[in-house]
Amino acid sequence: MQIVVLSNAALKEELLQDTTDTGAELIWIEDAKGFSNISGADAYIDLLFDNSTSRKSILKHLLPKPVIVNSVVHTLEDIGEPFIRIGAWPTFLKGNVIEAACRNEDQKERIETVFKHFGKVVEWLPDVPGFVTPRVVSMIINEAHFALEEGVSTKEEIDTAMQLGTAYPYGPFTWCQKIGVPNIVALLQKLSATQPRCTPAPLLGQAI
Repeated sequence: MQIVVLSNAALKEELLQDTTDTGAELIWIEDAKGFSNISGADAYIDLLFDNSTSRKSILKHLLPKPVIVNSVVHTLEDIGEPFIRIGAWPTFLKGNVIEAACRNEDQKERIETVFKHFGKVVEWLPDVPGFVTPRVVSMIINEAHFALEEGVSTKEEIDTAMQLGTAYPYGPFTWCQKIGVPNIVALLQKLSATQPRCTPAPLLGQAI
């Protein structure tokens, strides 16, 4: 199996973390234009997907081969193309489970095979903004910023308390920086359109 992956160095390292022998030919590219130079691959993964018209135009030409895009905020309905959507924010590829959505049932087994080459298991979820884990983590990060604003504690103390109390890999402020504040805010804003409780904390918005 030949798999073409658009990634940066950090996400590449995460994707390969549990991989000893992929059993596949992996082709790594650093620019979306590289997809156009590689035809005939069995699957394409865009870990840097931005939902722009130009990006979707490039990826559409790869169909009907599976096109897998990293899109935590934008749903398949938003994207408007028959891609496969995964949640792969920074730090989220370190585990062995990939949260994903797909509208074509016939493609699911093939996508599961693709990620088996990386030592990952696909968890199929409804096509909703944030899937499960990014949504929960974003809300924790948001609440931590509310707590900081209210003077409950310091960033360092909140991070320490959350790590020790929940066994999370990072405290909410450290995790926020690793994921990227714009990513967190974008998801919260998307969710808050129908769920006011998800409105970004003022301090979080100021951190962009």
